[in-house]
Amino acid sequence: MAADPATIEALLRAALAPTHLNVHDDSAAHAGHAGAASGGGHYNVLIVSERFAGHSRVTRHRMVYDALRELFPSQIHALAVSAYTDQEYQSREASRDATRNSQI
Repeated sequence: MAADPATIEALLRAALAPTHLNVHDDSAAHAGHAGAASGGGHYNVLIVSERFAGHSRVTRHRMVYDALRELFPSQIHALAVSAYTDQEYQSREASRDATRNSQI
């Protein structure tokens, strides 16, 4: 059985105190995939937390995986993670806005 995105969100909020969090269930796009047969879902997580400051990308992903450990592999089969500090996320969004504005 796949995890409820609200459960993923609650676990991440408790462990990492994010200022921004988006959990997207991509399971439908993977129907028929061998991993989907086990019932575990496919998710995409965008998380922004100051707890990531000073940590490498790999360490940040480990922090997210550790927070969700109880859901692997029975409820989560695959997890894509984008993890930023507040400053990194704001910079990323400003860059995206500038790109959008230049295309108008």
